[in-house]
Amino acid sequence: MLFYPKRAFFEPKTLDYPTGQYIYNKLKELNIPVFIENKSVNFEKDFDNIQEYYAYAKGSLVVSIKKSMKLDSCKPSADYQFPLVTGCPASCQYCYLQSNPNIKPFARVYANVEEILQNNEKYINQNKPKITSFELASTSDPLSVEHLTGSVKKAIEFFAQQEYGRLRLVTKFAYVDTLLDIEHNRHTKIRFSINSKYVIDKFEFNVSPLMERLEAAQKIYDANYPLGFIIAPIYYYENYKEEYAELLDMLREKIKNPDNAEITFELIQHRFTTKAMDTILARFPNTEIDFSMENRQQKWGPYGVYKYVYKKHISTDMKEFIISEIKRRFPKAEIEYFT
Repeated sequence: MLFYPKRAFFEPKTLDYPTGQYIYNKLKELNIPVFIENKSVNFEKDFDNIQEYYAYAKGSLVVSIKKSMKLDSCKPSADYQFPLVTGCPASCQYCYLQSNPNIKPFARVYANVEEILQNNEKYINQNKPKITSFELASTSDPLSVEHLTGSVKKAIEFFAQQEYGRLRLVTKFAYVDTLLDIEHNRHTKIRFSINSKYVIDKFEFNVSPLMERLEAAQKIYDANYPLGFIIAPIYYYENYKEEYAELLDMLREKIKNPDNAEITFELIQHRFTTKAMDTILARFPNTEIDFSMENRQQKWGPYGVYKYVYKKHISTDMKEFIISEIKRRFPKAEIEYFT
């Protein structure tokens, strides 16, 4: 699946950058309406209904200039995070981006890619000879718009030349063909977000189907990239064990020589804050996400708010089951964390 916006907005001076001009030309070729703005875009004020605003935003693309260059930590994934994109055209109902007030529901892409990457080099040089890792997908799914921007390709080629820098990204999209024949030096790790049939069918919309993700992962693995998978959120329901086992069976069929595959897994149980719950219910009043507290307990989060996770006996059983099933199919796989 490829995302094509219904409209695109270019904020001031974005066309002064090669990436901005590239995106503009690409959109014009596709006959997508383009609007050149003389100030920052804020169309939220034009809507009284949150669902109407959300639908409009999801069909929009905004091209901006990244101004703040201070990088935030991104534990446990990486040392730092940096965006080439914020927001996402997908509509995964459980996504934490739904509840982050700093991230709008539309995809915002940055035109000044070279400046952003040069700023990363400063952090790399400060930490030498230690390897410094960077997460590219903490505020977006950057591959969701790669066919329009080419920014991920530029980032991979940049990190290929960084002796002490490493890049990580995660995606639910299968657009990887432009990444297969470029120089990466195994300095970029690409992870695919995968889940059970129940979770994908109920809660994931406007993303690549699971089989396309697995086929894209196979291509990335064959291109000698470090490969990983994020299973998130691991969702508790009646026959969840059977469906997650089926998911891992499908994955094993796609990975060459699975018994010796040195791939990684990151495992995240479903969680939510009360603010996230309120936002999700406002945007998706018919969602089937289970927000009941019957199987939940509070956990203090890193940003000063409580989140609700599964009760200890459920999460412990979930962790032991998922890890054992992974190890049975991929004996050399590394479990980076379960949270």
